[in-house]
Amino acid sequence: LVLAEFALDELQLDGVWFLPAAVPPHKSGTRVSIYHRLAMLELAIQDRPEFSISRVDIDRPGPHYTVDTLRRLREQHPEIEFYFIMGADSLRDLPRWSRPAELLTLCNLVVMDRPGISVSPDMHEAILPGLKDRVIKIESPMLNFSSTEVTARLRAGKSVRYIVPDAVLSYIKANGLYE
Repeated sequence: LVLAEFALDELQLDGVWFLPAAVPPHKSGTRVSIYHRLAMLELAIQDRPEFSISRVDIDRPGPHYTVDTLRRLREQHPEIEFYFIMGADSLRDLPRWSRPAELLTLCNLVVMDRPGISVSPDMHEAILPGLKDRVIKIESPMLNFSSTEVTARLRAGKSVRYIVPDAVLSYIKANGLYE
């Protein structure tokens, strides 16, 4: 949420769309259902009219790669210039994504450094020509936690106050998630 807020402000975007995946292609094992994740996201952004949720990956079967999602969004909204917000760790791993060169034709990449990870778009220019022209690096707070770490804290019974919005934390507790 903090990164979305910074991108919205820094790039003067009209809005930020959150794209929850019903079946993330890179995650396996038992997870919280998409319906709980969607409810938590709705609670998290309820006070921010500039934030909205796209159901593009919820209402269709199967795992979806970012490139497929963005292609579909571009088809549905050809008038919109898309910016995909990611951490530096994702930029570092971009050559291993599904069809990264095609992804660069669909959107700009908004990249924020993460603690201990700072990458330059030049590092992949040989494999992904034009990458550096599609990357916009912006300054943001260096948040030293990931969703995996938040989940681990919840499972261990540790506090996630000030990391997770109060309404979301109440929902998690009321539904016995991450126990």
